Amino acid sequence: MLSKIKTAVNQLQRKFINHQLRSRLKNHGMTVISANCVGAFILHDLGEPFNSPFVNLYLSPKNFIRYLQHIDFYQQQSLEFTASEKSYPVGKLADIEIHFMHYHNAQEAKEKWLTRSARINPDNLFIMMTDKDGAIGIAYDDLVAFDQLPFKNKVVFTHKPYPELRSAFYIKGFELQNQVGDLFAFSDWNGRKYYDQFDYVTWFNQT
Repeated sequence: MLSKIKTAVNQLQRKFINHQLRSRLKNHGMTVISANCVGAFILHDLGEPFNSPFVNLYLSPKNFIRYLQHIDFYQQQSLEFTASEKSYPVGKLADIEIHFMHYHNAQEAKEKWLTRSARINPDNLFIMMTDKDGAIGIAYDDLVAFDQLPFKNKVVFTHKPYPELRSAFYIKGFELQNQVGDLFAFSDWNGRKYYDQFDYVTWFNQT
């Protein structure tokens, strides 16, 4: 019962928070490329369209970084689907595996991928990743590789500080874990989510 009350309170307060966030946002129609669902949740809160195929899916950090290192090449590859024991479609772009966790079938996943790929705006591009990867979290070498990517607007959310990495942003609340948890979850009773620790509206507005 208490959890239901907390959820209801948070959802009510979230509507007010989202209204404030949207009123501050000046840069619209940005393309957010995110390794997991965090980017889509943020865009949904802001009432922004999905101008990227990276929605409701997941890539391992290594695959995500490889994609970003050769983004033009991978966007020209045909998305194919392979047999999988997963309950959702698993696609491949050349040698990169993409998990479409929230899609019913391969046809739906491919249609959304193609439609949203056509909306990518390289002049209004923002990159997001987290240090979440399986049970042990991301390897430090992958954090370094991400930090070295030649994109102006990129951030990786981490469970502990990495002051030596310019793109790392420490999210408080997961210090006893090996990685961040679900950043789109409510962190308290005030309608705020874990990713709200990062001022993404100011980040989007800076271009």
